[in-house]
Amino acid sequence: MSVVPEATASGTAPTAQPDTSLAAPLWWRRSPHLHEQAIARAARPDYPAWLAHVKPAAACTRPIRLAGTMTTVEAATGRLLAERHTADMPDGVIYKPCGNRRASVCPSCSKLYQNDAYQIVRTGLAGGKGVPEQVAEHPAVFPTFTAPSFGQVHTRVVKRHTCTRRIDCDCRPEPCHARRDLTVCDHGTRLVCFARHDKDAPLLGTPLCRDCYDYDAHAVWNLMSGELWRRTTIAVGRYLHRLARQRGIADVHVTSASTDGTTRTRRRPPVRVEFDKGSEMQRRAAVHFHAIFRLDGPDPDAITPPPSGFDAHDLKAAVDHAARTVTFTTDPHPAKPDGWRIGWGDQVLTKVITTDGRGSGEISMGQVAGYLAKYATKSTDVTGHVSSRLTLDTIDLYADAQGSHTERLVAACWRLGRARWTCPACHQRSTRQPCPTCAARGREALEQVPEASPYRRLQRWAHMLGFGGHFLTKSRRYSITFAVLRSGRVEFRRAQTAGPEQTEAGEQPTTLVVNFLQFVGAGWHTTADALLANTSAQMAREHAETARQYLTTLAA
Repeated sequence: MSVVPEATASGTAPTAQPDTSLAAPLWWRRSPHLHEQAIARAARPDYPAWLAHVKPAAACTRPIRLAGTMTTVEAATGRLLAERHTADMPDGVIYKPCGNRRASVCPSCSKLYQNDAYQIVRTGLAGGKGVPEQVAEHPAVFPTFTAPSFGQVHTRVVKRHTCTRRIDCDCRPEPCHARRDLTVCDHGTRLVCFARHDKDAPLLGTPLCRDCYDYDAHAVWNLMSGELWRRTTIAVGRYLHRLARQRGIADVHVTSASTDGTTRTRRRPPVRVEFDKGSEMQRRAAVHFHAIFRLDGPDPDAITPPPSGFDAHDLKAAVDHAARTVTFTTDPHPAKPDGWRIGWGDQVLTKVITTDGRGSGEISMGQVAGYLAKYATKSTDVTGHVSSRLTLDTIDLYADAQGSHTERLVAACWRLGRARWTCPACHQRSTRQPCPTCAARGREALEQVPEASPYRRLQRWAHMLGFGGHFLTKSRRYSITFAVLRSGRVEFRRAQTAGPEQTEAGEQPTTLVVNFLQFVGAGWHTTADALLANTSAQMAREHAETARQYLTTLAA
């Protein structure tokens, strides 16, 4: 396959026309050898058409296969203009990228997801894509919220870095848990570790004593971290409102239009806090948040600058105050009638962001955007636990009350959020009270969690170790959304393949494309198809990078 220059910078590259006179034997298509299957596919006369057909999903590891009909109708009258069935296309299906954000599942789709996340974070700090550029002058901070301690774990602490790049850090860490008294817990485990762990040490994040570790509190904290974050954002806004009153900055009256066409005037604080939050799973399997807080004016319909009496240090003080004071107690649970106390840990670090290039911040806008966007491709991989949603048939594969650190945490999630009665002796699950086996033996079943209890979500998110939130959340007016970026990408590709719409600005298109497609499978038909598609996509990326470097050099 040879790369031919083309306009697009993604997908597959066009290939040379195959010589049909040298077509491979038919039995090569059924050969167990990968290279013979690839040659058989490349030697077919319809290979160029197949390669162009799979171009949108060529780099995807597990593309979605859709089958059905695609019709073109007239927008004004609904008259059918054209109709095409996927049976007339190569392989009889349409290939669509899976769109998975995990790098361990699909590197290509996760990279696109990461780029979109970078644009969302960056536009909220620098403007663009519909966000006014004046937003770069608004005060902004970058706090990190961590979970409290649930037990002593193996750590790697470097007190003084002498390296220039933290990614390739080779600085000498401190001893993990060095003690002179050699403390022994109630279970007979010595709570001491003199090792200087490497960055990839398997012991990092695991408890010194698993029997002393509070797995129930850990699972509940992961579950309630979203509610803790919601209360924290409210506390930040209230702190700034009190600060405005102390400085004599009066509230403002904002007039807004409601859905029924009427206008309403409301009294609002003189400042408004917008945020963007990224979630990261630590090695100890506790989620912590990296966030951006930005100060805006009180207008709910537009992004306006805050009053002149506020700066980034006031916002930093508000975030630090909320991190220290916001706590709450969960609802009663059969395993803990008093509930669990939920609050942030002691390691909360807040940095001022330099967004306009002229401030004296501690971190730049580009560093923050790249730091948050990289978590778009991560999940629970760092903990060593990777699974899909767990069921009664698969829970025993990943949960073990006497197993590893993550297995015990998954078991705690499943036990605390049980939706069925469970026998305490034989662990038989049942939907009736008590368990049929225990009823014959006179034993009582464990108490069931109520249907409306938030703890029921622990079983649903046991594969995420109790955390059920999204990796990136933001306030409504912080910046653009993923949907805006994806729709713009779709319009660009349509204009690139079919040409721009021959309509005036603001007018509706004269034709509509209506698809009647259904899911028929996932993944490539053969390993050879995946090899050819991914190889062509890699060649196209290399060609695009070479062209980009050439244009940069030419411009310089």
